[in-house]
Amino acid sequence: MPTIAYIANQFPSPVESYVPAEIRELRGRGVSVIPCSARPPANGLNDELREWAGETLCLQPLKPALLARALWLCVQQFDLLSGLFQRILLQGHESPMRRLRAIAHTWLGACLALRLGEGNVSHIHAHHGYFSSWVAMVAARLLRAGFSMTLHGSDLLVHAAYLDTKLSECRFCLTVSAYNRRRILSQYPDIEPEKIVVQRLGVDPGRLPFPMARAQCQGGRHLLLSVGRLHPIKDHAFLIRACHRLKDQGLKFLCLIAGEGPERQNLEHLIAGLDLKTEVRLLGHVDHETLDLYYAMADVAVLTSLSEGIPLALMEAMAQGKPVLAPAITGIPELIIDGKTGYLYQPGSMEDFVARLTFICASKENLEPLCRAAQCHVFEYFNFEKNLTEFGDRFLARIQHDTEEDAYEDLVLQQI
Repeated sequence: MPTIAYIANQFPSPVESYVPAEIRELRGRGVSVIPCSARPPANGLNDELREWAGETLCLQPLKPALLARALWLCVQQFDLLSGLFQRILLQGHESPMRRLRAIAHTWLGACLALRLGEGNVSHIHAHHGYFSSWVAMVAARLLRAGFSMTLHGSDLLVHAAYLDTKLSECRFCLTVSAYNRRRILSQYPDIEPEKIVVQRLGVDPGRLPFPMARAQCQGGRHLLLSVGRLHPIKDHAFLIRACHRLKDQGLKFLCLIAGEGPERQNLEHLIAGLDLKTEVRLLGHVDHETLDLYYAMADVAVLTSLSEGIPLALMEAMAQGKPVLAPAITGIPELIIDGKTGYLYQPGSMEDFVARLTFICASKENLEPLCRAAQCHVFEYFNFEKNLTEFGDRFLARIQHDTEEDAYEDLVLQQI
């Protein structure tokens, strides 16, 4: 039975349900999986996620003894790491601070290797290409294990530091859209195309959509719903400014924004400054069951991000039979076929966004055929169960080389 380590920046997390789902899928196929987290788990976990937290190997907080052993391991195994240090210090265009962080993350990778050293780990997979993927890559080198990762959106399109090295080192890279795959092969032409694999996420067809009949918003207002972390990349400020225009045009609406994050205070100030306290509400983090109710009530689900993979929030809204409006960026047109399964607007264009949103609100009684087409499209191409099975098939086929060999016993590692 193979043993793999599966690491994320923060695990468990209430907004990344696909990570435990993939771990369960691999375990169901006889793989021993060690969940790992570079940071302590998020706050406010439900009972299920607290159980995950209880079995997760978490690197932080770091103990001085472990840090000392990891530093000595880096010295002892410097030949293995010298190429990485050369990349950090002498190549690329990263800032000095980014280079210092990469050195620290290499140290963390040695810590992870020590924590995993007695587990006969043959492969390490990192979900997302953020700093935990560098940690995983270093640990895999020290353990002579395979390394792979999954890329979504910002980890490829915005925060791609040292991605050239990670792509070169990985046995394979899963990514959530065909757009991402094309982008990787265009930006990194030396990467072998066959190791970049499109692996879509999806929604659970077992979660039947609510009936089309729904509760009406108070006062007959149109209900707009946006789901996403309150982060600058999600550009909720754009949505709030659009709401100001809609109010000036006389449209009666209520805009609900579900999510939490560092932009909350700025968004609250913007809402107050534009006198939108009765039209726009920040809901904070919303659990899945409650979110389903909001989807059922919504007239339209909107997304205003500057960068995305293919957002689960859009899939969920379409599965609930709701019209969606999103920018025509990255992999989103693979999900939304404009005018057939939803609506796309010109990225950054306030005029186009407001015009299309006004059209959707005015036409909502005639959009049932589009909404049904959206449901069919999601359940055919973004089916959680089918795509999860494909993930398991592909993952096991790709790590076969790692698990066919006997686990490497590193005497130096054992002695640190």
